Amino acid sequence: GRAAAVLLASYGAKLLIFGRHKKELADAMKDIKQVCSTYGGEVTGMIADQAKDGDVMKVFKKADSLWSRIDVMINNAAISADGILDMKRKDWLYAMNTNLKGYMLCVQEAASRMKKKKLGHIINIGSMSAESKGAGSSVYVAAKSALQGFSESLSKEMSQFNIKVTLIEPGKVGTDMQEISPRKQRINEKKLRMLKAQDIAVCIHYCLTQPLRVNITNIKLRQLKE
Repeated sequence: GRAAAVLLASYGAKLLIFGRHKKELADAMKDIKQVCSTYGGEVTGMIADQAKDGDVMKVFKKADSLWSRIDVMINNAAISADGILDMKRKDWLYAMNTNLKGYMLCVQEAASRMKKKKLGHIINIGSMSAESKGAGSSVYVAAKSALQGFSESLSKEMSQFNIKVTLIEPGKVGTDMQEISPRKQRINEKKLRMLKAQDIAVCIHYCLTQPLRVNITNIKLRQLKE
């Protein structure tokens, strides 16, 4: 999320980002504002939890106060989840609310606004887990597999309104979601066994800069080596 916001800010985009934690949000805002001061972009940040319906509504209410339209909405909130027998009910429900329901809520709010202008682009960040379906992560796989189907159907629904829908499914990416240390992540990146967050950001930018006639519905990004 931070990498995408930084890159888009370098092209002068006006951004609204949100996160659950003040410290991490402030850290991201610092980087993005630095880019904005150089390239003319704008950024607003707020504390919100995508798993909570009320928080999602607050985010879009804030967007309405900032702009008369929404051109792009990027869904990039996710938390890791294990197998169904390895998680308490409240924990896997929260994971599903974040990784799936929250995505759908944001899509509904964004699409309803884009529909009025008959223009827009929705980008959902998924995961290779929808394809690999590894053992020990059935809850996470459920969310990402559902997101895959949702995005494909949504793309067909939204085309009549000139709204594009793109699903990007990365492989292993060096982020805080990884269980290994940042140092080991950097080593894996050098060994071509892990993607960088910037790789996903560049992919997002590529999708957003295609002509209206081009609808990129799905991109799978994988590290070169396992």
